[in-house]
Amino acid sequence: MGMTMTQKILAAHAGLDSVTAGQLIEAKLDIVMANDITGPMALPIFREMAEKVYDKDKVVLVPDHFTPNKDIKSAQNSKSIREFAKEQGLKWYFEQGKSGVEHAILPEAGVVAAGECIIGADSHTCTYGALGAFSTGVGTTDIATGMATGELWFKVPGALKFILTGKPGEYVSGKDIIIHIIGRIGVDGALYKSMEFTGSGIRELSMDDRFTMANMAIEAGAKNGIFPVDEQAETYIKEHSVKKYKIYEADEDAVYDDVIEVDLSKVRPTVAFPHLPGNAKTIDEIEAMEPIWIDQVVIGSCTNGRMEDLRKAAAILKGQQVHPNVRVMVIPATQKIYKECITEGLLGIFVDAGCAVNTPSCGPCMGGHMGVMAAGEKCVSTTNRNFVGRMGHVDSLIYLASPEVAAASAIAGYIANPEKAGEK
Repeated sequence: MGMTMTQKILAAHAGLDSVTAGQLIEAKLDIVMANDITGPMALPIFREMAEKVYDKDKVVLVPDHFTPNKDIKSAQNSKSIREFAKEQGLKWYFEQGKSGVEHAILPEAGVVAAGECIIGADSHTCTYGALGAFSTGVGTTDIATGMATGELWFKVPGALKFILTGKPGEYVSGKDIIIHIIGRIGVDGALYKSMEFTGSGIRELSMDDRFTMANMAIEAGAKNGIFPVDEQAETYIKEHSVKKYKIYEADEDAVYDDVIEVDLSKVRPTVAFPHLPGNAKTIDEIEAMEPIWIDQVVIGSCTNGRMEDLRKAAAILKGQQVHPNVRVMVIPATQKIYKECITEGLLGIFVDAGCAVNTPSCGPCMGGHMGVMAAGEKCVSTTNRNFVGRMGHVDSLIYLASPEVAAASAIAGYIANPEKAGEK
């Protein structure tokens, strides 16, 4: 019986010739990552298990959620992982002002590569599947175990195969595609399964598109999302990393729980309405409704704070003004991206349009820091979750969208079609 990409990676890391869905295995880990919220919780558990991490080059700590620190508690949390990183001599500790959001900085800095087995104490760790790695989010006890032993048990996931064909339209990005897919299969449609993307349409997707899609696999309940390693992915890895990597390909007779075809040419700009990422509506459906007036726009996060995202938003905002009733926050995902925005003149475009530009951080995404919303307020956000109370008051509303929809909406004052951006 053949294996999927994910199953091949897990088999190799478990030292087995083959594995099957549902099998319990113990796999060796290539990277163990935590942030300023999850890391401090894992440290006391780690101390009960070991004095030293299993490999100082493979344990990664990134303060990004509440940095710059928003209060005394967040400052204490950041201090705890900062001191731990120094004590342990960790190679990869990413301090504020020198890094950015964890799921953007790890690929950018070359920490992760194809064929690896990666865990992170953050649900969107599945981002690195864009590079052909098995990466998944786990809890703090599992992170502590991984830090101490370099191994962790897994239940081998089954898989869904997504065959992508066609070419996306001009204003359709990875964000639209993954919201479209989650809308089709539901927020539990891939529960504890691997979402494996294949097909000729993949060559039409940028790496930023793929990072976004892999990132949001968890929003369909998936254990991980993963893309094949094509020439574009290899080029990215070689440009960012000196690590050796291994390419795994699914067997032709791999077993999938379902096969779903997606014609990218038919996907429209798509928005996830409150309060689930699967509550998908196309821009055409939205235009047929009464205008949904908004109070806030967020452009950034581990989903859509990369350079390509910001270029797309800037192209729409250039020469325009943010609606007087809307406040906009733009958050580059890393310091490198921030600097590129300066070099390319994007920050000037954002500021001239009336946006606030913030330092690389998770920022408003989880409602604890910057951009917290009041009761009744509505936000169009390029982040990845729109649960009740996610960005502030339980009576606030979050609409997930691409950077282009977000930028067009910022100008219009309501959820708007990027194809018509700037029209009066």
